[in-house]
Amino acid sequence: MPLEKFRTSQALTLGVELELQLVSLSDLDLAAASPDMLELLRRKSFPGSVTPEVTESMIEVATDIHERYPELLTQLLTMRDTLIGAGDRLNIGICGGGTHPFQLWSERRIFRKPRFREVSMLYGYLSKQFTIFGQHVHVGCVSGDEALFLLHALNRYVPHFIALSASSPFVQGHDTLFNSARLNSVFAFPLSGRAPFVLRWNDFAEQYFAKMEHTGVVKSMKDFYWDIRPKPEYGTIELRVCDTPLSVERAAALACYLQALCSYLLERNEAEPAEDDYLVYNYNRFQACRFGLDGSIVHPKTYEQISLREDILTTIRRIQSRADALGCSPALEDIYRITHAGSDASYLRREYAERGSVEGMVDSALLVFRGDASSQESFSSGI
Repeated sequence: MPLEKFRTSQALTLGVELELQLVSLSDLDLAAASPDMLELLRRKSFPGSVTPEVTESMIEVATDIHERYPELLTQLLTMRDTLIGAGDRLNIGICGGGTHPFQLWSERRIFRKPRFREVSMLYGYLSKQFTIFGQHVHVGCVSGDEALFLLHALNRYVPHFIALSASSPFVQGHDTLFNSARLNSVFAFPLSGRAPFVLRWNDFAEQYFAKMEHTGVVKSMKDFYWDIRPKPEYGTIELRVCDTPLSVERAAALACYLQALCSYLLERNEAEPAEDDYLVYNYNRFQACRFGLDGSIVHPKTYEQISLREDILTTIRRIQSRADALGCSPALEDIYRITHAGSDASYLRREYAERGSVEGMVDSALLVFRGDASSQESFSSGI
């Protein structure tokens, strides 16, 4: 069937989705607890939406649509507290982080949902290896053409969001030396990567999507695992490269950094996006995954080698006035702190060094997500 018409949304509105870990409080490994957690949460009104994910050791929560940072943060905090309350009743901990540091993919169970079963049959063991945890941010667009412009204009900023959100340094008990190892699992899927360079919605729908659908490879936009993808049913673009942060405060900051950046780009303050911008896309993305804020990227227009950390700081200065107008200056302040104190990946490595075990690292992540005062202070200051 043809791709649905792009639904008009209010420009720069935000919605946030978080994939979260369900952790046994007895051994700190992942627990197949989502059926029980979802059943418990259904008994009362949830402040947002909560749904299963591909394996039973994870859930996804989503906010309502927001225009401003304070309201977004307030809802995320309320959602967090509701989840923690339910988890406490089940002896299950809830935490962020892009990967669980020592879980074994072979022990995971696929959630009983037709689409997940279909995905499991198609992708085999990759489906269980997809027990990884990301933050997705939706940004409202007034038209499909605007959505595609933003999608491609953001291409050079994708490494910013990878590095700032990085929280997956450990996999199966070992330090991968990556700041975001999670994205290596995403890259294994054949329809991952970046969207084709098309700037008109009609061309995208009629020339690209229609042909892909005709091949039988895809049925809907859900079949694409692109770093940024359009969501016509919502009237948004969806940024998908972020690891789930350790705290909902950081999740809100990342979303509003994107909001202010989109406001800046929509004013056409930079050269128009071009296909050649993607010549260095994979290299820059690798630098952000591997080295995080210490990475070095290539500017797609000038081919200049630049420090990723310095590029983020320069961007903060450029978009500050848009953040002020949108009421999200506190979000930019948090982004600024990350560039100096380090990402969640840095924090997790410090906790591993101090506690001496991957279990201790999970315990720290649980405390940060709960908003434990002492852990939160250490986490925020980078100590």
